[in-house]
Amino acid sequence: MATFFGEVVVAPSRAGLDEEEEAREETPEDREIRREIEKKREIEVLWSCAEQPLVCSRFIVAIGRNAAAFLSSFILDSVCWEVVGVVKLWNEWCRTSSTTNVLPTDSFCLFYRLISDPTVLLCQCSCYVAEDQQFQWLEKVFGSMQKKDLQVTILSTCPVADYKTQESTLTLVSPFLKALKTKEFQEQVCCPLLEQPNIVRDLPAA
Repeated sequence: MATFFGEVVVAPSRAGLDEEEEAREETPEDREIRREIEKKREIEVLWSCAEQPLVCSRFIVAIGRNAAAFLSSFILDSVCWEVVGVVKLWNEWCRTSSTTNVLPTDSFCLFYRLISDPTVLLCQCSCYVAEDQQFQWLEKVFGSMQKKDLQVTILSTCPVADYKTQESTLTLVSPFLKALKTKEFQEQVCCPLLEQPNIVRDLPAA
C-alpha cells in the first residue's frame, strides 16, 4: 500500500509461478480431461436431406440474435421454407441437447431451404460459436456444400458504440446498414460500404 500520493508500489507477480506451472509435466489424468473437453467441443452438422454435397446457389447466414430475429421477422415468416439441418455445439455459452431431431431452438444453428428453389439456403445462427470452434464450424458447414457459383451473404450486427467514425455516434440514425464485399462480388451493393478502420470480428469475419 502506498504511503504517499505518487509512490511507486511494486505489485506481487506470479510470473515465476506461471513458468513453474508450465514446466510441470502433464499427467495422464490431465491429458484425458483435455481430450474429453476437446471431444465435447467438436461441432456436429446434421442434415435431414440425403444428397451430399448440397447443391447451393445462394447461402444467407444470419449470425447473432439480432440478425437471426431479422430473418425470422422478414424472411422466414412464411410457409415457403423448410428446416433441413442443424449445427450442434457445446461451449461456455451454448449447450445443445443430445437429441438428433431437427427442431427450432435458440441453442442451434438452423438451416432452412426455400421450397420453391431448393438451391437457396438460409442459416439462422443465434448461438455463440467460440473462437476455437469457428474454423471447425466453417469447415463442416461449407464442406457439405458445392462451392462452384455459390454466393454467400453474411448478416451480423454490432453495437453503435463500436462503430468508428469522425462524427458523433449520438447523431447517427440507428440502426444503419453497411456492407463489405469480396472482389468476386460484381453485383450492386444495396448500402454504403463499411469505412476503415472498422472491422468485422468472430464468426462473420471467419
